[in-house]
Amino acid sequence: QVQLVESGGGLVQAGGSLRLSCVASGRTISTFTMAWFRQAPGKQRVLVAGITRGGGYRYYADSMKGRFTISRDNAKNTVYLQMNSLKPEDTAVYYCAADRYGVGVRTGDGAYEYWGQGTQVTVSS
Repeated sequence: QVQLVESGGGLVQAGGSLRLSCVASGRTISTFTMAWFRQAPGKQRVLVAGITRGGGYRYYADSMKGRFTISRDNAKNTVYLQMNSLKPEDTAVYYCAADRYGVGVRTGDGAYEYWGQGTQVTVSS
């Protein structure tokens, strides 16, 4: 079993930045694909960014390209999401997720076996 705990969310003005962290425990996530999803009120949960086990491939949803950066530190069993130039439409609960099969970055949330509890990000205009 893998437990994921996110942190770093909060309230920020438009144009600001936040860095989310996801710390894993229970076992190493070094062989997992890791991802960040988000869910806004009344909307489906969607993939924001993903990173393969060695960090060699990173996926970003179109609206996040150039603004968000996903990274990982396998030695610390931690994944990060640096979010810059935040917009009000980025307001959502952000979830960390782990795909133990680690084959590329799968975009459907059903592919991810482990989830964190989520951290709220609110961007004011």
